[in-house]
Amino acid sequence: MKIDVCFSPALYPVYHNSEAVVVVVDIFRATTTMAAAFSNGVRSIRPVATVEEAQDYKVKGWLVGAERNVMRCPFADFGNSPFDYTPEKVSGKDVVFTTTNGTRAITIAKSAYRVITGAFINLQAVADYCLLHRHDVVVLCSGWQDKINIEDTLFGGALTDVLLQTGLYETAGDAAVIAKDMWEAHKDNLIAFLDPTEHMARLRANHLEDAVPYCLSLSLTGKVPELIVEDNTLILR
Repeated sequence: MKIDVCFSPALYPVYHNSEAVVVVVDIFRATTTMAAAFSNGVRSIRPVATVEEAQDYKVKGWLVGAERNVMRCPFADFGNSPFDYTPEKVSGKDVVFTTTNGTRAITIAKSAYRVITGAFINLQAVADYCLLHRHDVVVLCSGWQDKINIEDTLFGGALTDVLLQTGLYETAGDAAVIAKDMWEAHKDNLIAFLDPTEHMARLRANHLEDAVPYCLSLSLTGKVPELIVEDNTLILR
């Protein structure tokens, strides 16, 4: 089996593999937030691509998480921080969710064999899921408005490293090698490596950097959200 890393949703058409497990990742912060919400008992998350769709669901009485350009949308119940989705607020509940990058990437990937969301906080659980299904894997980095970012690429390298160590996977191309090399060079000091990056600057400018250490913590939860395409809903399988 092979693993590849797609650095941006804009590149996904050339990485699409209908028989692959696609792991959508948005470390800062959408897929980290999703894993945290499921860890805190949310029943389902429905990702939507636009603010307008999220507003329509809000009018219908749904709980809504919505973020654009790192800031919570005024109409929303939650933003895009993993700390928003506490057990008291989300346990047993269904949530509609839209973000600048991550929820769009999920929509793009939905014709694959399986679509799941990954983050450092569920890294080992994602690897175990891939090993269970025994298919090729494509890590789809959400990036930032179709541009490459470092934090999602690092996750791609981390998952590549874990799967290669099993002896059951090999890299599918140069992107996976680049991501793995980046991970191996900086895994012992992720915060320092990411400090000068664009997204860290956005978070700091809006006083949202408090979630960064959590977003870079490894394997805190065994929850892996999986997309049910028919309902456009993420649940635990």
